[in-house]
Amino acid sequence: MADHVFGRSTRGQLPNAVAGDGCYIIDACGKRYLDGSGGAAVSCLGHSDANVRAALHDQLDRLAFAHTGFFTTDAAEALADQLIADAPEGIDRVYLVSGGSEAVEAALKLARQYFMEIGQPQRHRVIARRQSYHGNTLGALAAGGNAWRRAQFAPLLVETTHIAPCYEYRDRTEGETAETYGARVADELETELLRLGPETVMAFVAEPVVGATMGAVPAVPGYLRRIREICDRHGILLILDEVMCGMGRTGHLFACLEDGVAPDMLTIAKGLGAGYQPIGALLTSARIYDAIADGSGFFQHGHTYMGHAMAAAGAGAVVRAIHERGLLARVQAMGDVLDKALHARFGQHPHVGDIRGRGLFRGVELVAARETKAPFDPARKLHAKIKAAAMEAGLICYPMGGTIDGQRGDHILLAPPFIITEAQIDELTDKLGRALDTALAA
Repeated sequence: MADHVFGRSTRGQLPNAVAGDGCYIIDACGKRYLDGSGGAAVSCLGHSDANVRAALHDQLDRLAFAHTGFFTTDAAEALADQLIADAPEGIDRVYLVSGGSEAVEAALKLARQYFMEIGQPQRHRVIARRQSYHGNTLGALAAGGNAWRRAQFAPLLVETTHIAPCYEYRDRTEGETAETYGARVADELETELLRLGPETVMAFVAEPVVGATMGAVPAVPGYLRRIREICDRHGILLILDEVMCGMGRTGHLFACLEDGVAPDMLTIAKGLGAGYQPIGALLTSARIYDAIADGSGFFQHGHTYMGHAMAAAGAGAVVRAIHERGLLARVQAMGDVLDKALHARFGQHPHVGDIRGRGLFRGVELVAARETKAPFDPARKLHAKIKAAAMEAGLICYPMGGTIDGQRGDHILLAPPFIITEAQIDELTDKLGRALDTALAA
């Protein structure tokens, strides 16, 4: 077979996926892979959902695409209504895009235009957190705080400053409660605002539960509320990135609801479309929308495929499935099952330092020594060996390196479909255990 695809890597040969069956992907050789990470926390309904497929067929039979410069569609309007019905307090409008990076890019540009519209043009700076990930477009990459992803593109990136993440496993000191630790690291935002001049800052960006770069690290109790208070005190916007942790992944449709916080803007993608069509969304407050509506009346931004009718129809079916099938409660229940299974299999493992997360969004951090929390030598590329061994065993998981600072540390991210069964959780932990043992022995 001729190969002209420019893939993510130029090395190695990937198996050819030809079919999906619930929580499994099947390759051209007939091998079945249990999708223990939903790809990258995408496939929340598995790979063969009949209702989503039917919604896509129905929309295709009527209308596939109409450019949003000329039309709206029933699919887009209905999806926006669905999302706002469950959105955090104050969130009132939905800007539909094609993925997570686009959603974050739109949020940053809307933040800037908002302050231009209300007569505060001096506000242009963004503060985010180290070891965050907000996407791969240049604006989103600049907001992200992962050193490895940023390094070679640094000359192209808009200046962004980064404060500490909320990383309890490594950074909470002995004798410090979770709440006092959260307040301490949240107060770094105030310190940075005062250093920069708060009147120059437009937004703070954060993931409520950090996904790809750290491995399902949740904010400690009270942290995001303290962040919200600081943003309000200085008049800056709070942008919460739920591209990976949102849309039911933690057991709440929006992860920040568990923290009791309403942002000014919220980005979602991945689980919104469940992999059936590319889609993302920026949700924004009525206050921000009204500033544009009462001012220029035009958001100076846009992409050709935003608000795509097929994608919106598919996402609408996904949101309906989450609600009508009681999947939020299921995510919480099966999340507890997964957490117990991980602790049973890895809780005393000499090279597992931390097991964390919420709902069906779990991370396993690996260490060379549990007592010191020392990471493995990055040259060992343990995460890559785990991924290869897991694939060989018939398991898709999401290991990454650079957990601590973009260079050191390894973790495994798990985000299986919401429909996973207890038997499949047993299969997941068994295959993951064998993969870890194989990788450590290599």
